[in-house]
Amino acid sequence: MQEPEEKKIALELLETEQAYVNRLHLLDQVFYTELMKEAKTGKTVPEEVVKMIFSNISSIYQFHAEFFLPELRKRMEDWNRNPRIGDVIQKLAPFLKMYGEYVKNFDKAVELITAWSEKSPPFQELIADIQKRKVCANLTLQHHMLEPVQRIPRYELLLKDYVRKLPPQSPDRGDAEKALEMIFMVAKHSNAAIAEMERLQNLWVVYQRLGLEDDIVDPSNELIKEGPIQKISTRNNSTSEKYLFLFNNMLLYCVPKVIQVGAEFQVHLRMDVEGMKVRELKDTEFPHTFLVSGKQRTLELQARSGDEMNAWIK
Repeated sequence: MQEPEEKKIALELLETEQAYVNRLHLLDQVFYTELMKEAKTGKTVPEEVVKMIFSNISSIYQFHAEFFLPELRKRMEDWNRNPRIGDVIQKLAPFLKMYGEYVKNFDKAVELITAWSEKSPPFQELIADIQKRKVCANLTLQHHMLEPVQRIPRYELLLKDYVRKLPPQSPDRGDAEKALEMIFMVAKHSNAAIAEMERLQNLWVVYQRLGLEDDIVDPSNELIKEGPIQKISTRNNSTSEKYLFLFNNMLLYCVPKVIQVGAEFQVHLRMDVEGMKVRELKDTEFPHTFLVSGKQRTLELQARSGDEMNAWIK
């Protein structure tokens, strides 16, 4: 008898889950535990650093090793009597939100490993020693750490395939479709969390460049465009180098600081976007010029090219 397609996929899910739990065991019980033990002696790195590198890997490991894998295994042993996995995956889905924290922390974790490997030779040696073990299969710690980041998309692909191969009258159809929808939402949640964190980090960097002025620092602002610009002075027919930051609600007209201690720019003028008008000026002497007029005042600005001018106006 040929095994039904959906059973093959369910078995693949079980096999990859077993391999995944082994990888989590390596990260939590070997790397994390041994690095933490050394950190406690005070010879390698601070304990805090090890905790920051591994984020919430322990919770993720326990969840998969003690709950999801055993449930899945039980289900596959009983497949002939009860061919379904949709309900088990529905129980799994809400817990996958735990991954948000791990995934968000991933880039920082990799940076910490690199920085502390340079700073602390004993730390680097210990990692190298563990990596030489057979269980590591010649792969680096960073490589193993990537596995949880890739796991949710993997569930999504396997489950999509499973639902596609289910016979229309299968008793698992309703549960499996619902499970897929839940996994899809978790994956979206995790991607949105990363995007939001990147947005806030980039925003914070911009605020630092502007000297953290109180009335400008607001986490809900969105940076739309920034860049150098020439300010035209009609009085003496000259231009001077300025810098613009355009947010969703305001335009900051800045002067680059000569002595860059702390902030890079000094905010000369803040204009509200509301009620602002922008138009191109046809000026033979100063090409690529446009006019920005707002409640506060009007600026005559010159871009470096026609494309750049159009990008600002847009």
